[in-house]
Amino acid sequence: MAELPDPVDYAVPGFILLILAEMLVARARDRRRYCPRDTFTSLMLGFGSTVAGALSAGLVYSLAVAVHGLALFDIGFAWWAWILCFVLDDLAYYLFHRSAHRVRWFWASHVIHHSSQHYNLSTALRQTWTGFISLAFIFRLPLFLIGFPPEMVFFCAGLNLIYQFWIHTEMVGRMPRWFEAVMNTPSHHRVHHATNAAYLDRNYAGVFIIWDRMFGTFTAERDDLPPRYGLVKNLGRFNLIWAAFHEWVGIARDVARAPGWRARLLYAFGPPGWSHDGSRDTSETIREKEQRRVAWKSMTSSSSAADRAAAPSPAGWRPGGDTGSA
Repeated sequence: MAELPDPVDYAVPGFILLILAEMLVARARDRRRYCPRDTFTSLMLGFGSTVAGALSAGLVYSLAVAVHGLALFDIGFAWWAWILCFVLDDLAYYLFHRSAHRVRWFWASHVIHHSSQHYNLSTALRQTWTGFISLAFIFRLPLFLIGFPPEMVFFCAGLNLIYQFWIHTEMVGRMPRWFEAVMNTPSHHRVHHATNAAYLDRNYAGVFIIWDRMFGTFTAERDDLPPRYGLVKNLGRFNLIWAAFHEWVGIARDVARAPGWRARLLYAFGPPGWSHDGSRDTSETIREKEQRRVAWKSMTSSSSAADRAAAPSPAGWRPGGDTGSA
């Protein structure tokens, strides 16, 4: 079969038009949804990602061909293979995406996508420059080993990326219930981009939200808890180089100062936020603190004034502090 085109190349003009349309709607409804400097940063990060991808494409494709040479089955380009490949590629994306939030080495590459404090279509273009360095491509290697042709896998991966573009918006509320049950939607993905403790590190799906439902990582968006976007500790500036590499710099600093090899390994490959002395928060500790806060609030709300005064507040939280966010 002839070499397939990259479907993303054909989708880019549509991306730009939809971003412009959303900007016009936001200008009329709520200008806070777009920040010119933030949008420019997202576009430049997207451009840099395209350049980085082009530079490493040959190596990734060569590796894919080499692994496919060891394929267990000769699947070919049958119609059913396209469907199966698309579904399995989305499962591979789920596994990658979950690892990208649970393993700091992968997070160092993926964090760039979460660095905007705005959530709009331009955020979808905020992509990594260091995907090759973090070895993100290894999650698709099993597809080549099974026997799916590299051209088919890369084409399906492009379709997956195109689908994910439209879910980066606040302009769409909820889709029909049946659609929300099976597919990833703006509502589900808003949860994923939120730093609220109740939402943190949830909804890793690319196209099919069924993976999150199956593997226990699904959380529905709540009307009483608007998502707050960005990072647990936001960058606070619009520097392209810092946005692209800041977590790699953080890893290097932590590894250099770590007391022993175990700590060095965990600073690189442990959960984001892990520290050898427990001085930082991971997503788990953030959720645990929020759960204690909610339990404390529930207990004291039904107690007398004397009991409330005597009840110790949960560690890591003070009354009157942040409510419901990381």
